[in-house]
Amino acid sequence: MIKIVAIGKVKEKAMNELIAEYQKRLKPISQVMLIELPNSKKQDSDIQGIIEDESDRILSKVSPQDYVILLDLKGKDLSSEKMSEHVMGVLDTSKPIAFIIGGSHGVSDEIRNRANYRWRISNLTFPHQLVRLMLYEQIYRIFMISKNHPYHK
Repeated sequence: MIKIVAIGKVKEKAMNELIAEYQKRLKPISQVMLIELPNSKKQDSDIQGIIEDESDRILSKVSPQDYVILLDLKGKDLSSEKMSEHVMGVLDTSKPIAFIIGGSHGVSDEIRNRANYRWRISNLTFPHQLVRLMLYEQIYRIFMISKNHPYHK
């Protein structure tokens, strides 16, 4: 079981349609659950308060048994093949995986410390909605690589 815990909602219809396509492709392969949490209502001047508020809500959706993969610009940069090996290795132990996409201000040290793995999906900066789509695509690719499916080529 894989869950994606993310701050904010995807608002663009086209982006939602693309995400729905990957959800459809993943359905027969693995249960992937998306948990979207609202952005913090705190004032933009209280960045630390925003980070703590969003991080607390993220952590409330993470179970103690979850293997947490935090999408983090300071995380490890892996090829799709290496990430596939890593994720499939975790799934082989029957541990559920929780991917975390924090808000635009980042996440707390508590989340960084809770993370079992910190993954940099790219050196580039992307809008959070696009990162969500990219993560779905990479999860699908991870499974295709593990099955030696030609999708990956």
